[in-house]
Amino acid sequence: MHPGVFVPTAAALGPFCRDCLSRTRSLPGLSLSGLHRQMSRWNSRDSSSPLPSQNNPRILITGGLGQLGTGLAQILRKHYGKDNVILSDIKKPQPHVLKSGPFVYADVLDYKHLRELVVNNRITWMVHYSALLSAVGEANMALARKINITGLHNVLDLALENCLRIFVPSTIGAFGPSSPRDPAPDLCVQRPRTIYGVSKVHGELMGEYLHHKYGLDFRCLRYPGVISVNGPPGGGTTDYAVQIFHDALSTGHHECYLRPDTRLPMMHISDCHRATIEFMQAPDCQLSLRTYNIAAMSFTPEELAQEIRKHLPHLKVTYNPDSVRQNIADSWPVRFDDTNARRDWGWAPTYALEELVSDMLRSIREKRTNEGLPVS
Repeated sequence: MHPGVFVPTAAALGPFCRDCLSRTRSLPGLSLSGLHRQMSRWNSRDSSSPLPSQNNPRILITGGLGQLGTGLAQILRKHYGKDNVILSDIKKPQPHVLKSGPFVYADVLDYKHLRELVVNNRITWMVHYSALLSAVGEANMALARKINITGLHNVLDLALENCLRIFVPSTIGAFGPSSPRDPAPDLCVQRPRTIYGVSKVHGELMGEYLHHKYGLDFRCLRYPGVISVNGPPGGGTTDYAVQIFHDALSTGHHECYLRPDTRLPMMHISDCHRATIEFMQAPDCQLSLRTYNIAAMSFTPEELAQEIRKHLPHLKVTYNPDSVRQNIADSWPVRFDDTNARRDWGWAPTYALEELVSDMLRSIREKRTNEGLPVS
């Protein structure tokens, strides 16, 4: 050890990852003096305030203005307090988002600024939602590589440096045409053929490596297609399953970019949020994996349309397959095997297709009425 370098003890670190501390000396690029400076900044912020614990975490959500972030923040704030969950993005939030709790500007490509946010706000958990989705990523591979891979490395480095519990979602898109499709297990050949999928597999493996090598508390769930009212579709291959509800209640007609028989795993956003929170809350000793599949239902565009017609018989659906999205969908699993998630930490969905359709139609009808828009 270099003379004059302070090495914090496990007791001094309190809620920090003791395994991270024990391996600090072997971590390339992580300065012990830098760790001391960070501890000093924490202690000088308010010496009378206790450090946050894993039972009362301070949470930063990146990419928080997408489909998932605002809803997750709302639930987490009910659990842990309004001021303990910080939403971030590079876009300007709507007024109701600003009123709901703390929001900060955060670019995942700006490592220095991210570090300041983590240290100054005493963050202990990070949820990393910043990403370019499948179809958008194929249209701009260079940007997708930068956000999905360079941005990921920034947050992983910060999590390791500050001993955070970090959640990085993966996706149905992490599988490829050589993967088992019905069902796809947690551990199998993946080899995706989109930059989105490649970046997600990279994230899964990097997180697992950092967990086993340095003790990083990395957690990852492979999400199916997520269906919600929150925000417009974001350029994913499963977006039709959101847009069809808006079209059904506005024009009564939906043009689908996938074939009518394209079966994919799907999930209501409430189940997605609940799975994420339950997984983050699960004791580390219960986890046999760092990346799990989670499943709820699988359906085709035609099956979804038929269920909607039980409520709106006038719905007309035409099919005009887009080659890019159809090829992506054809390379993905038909179903997920989530046996390990159910066994290890008690995962179980609550929404089936019938409940999902009823809830989506009710929510979108209510939203359109509140916004003064016509309802078909």
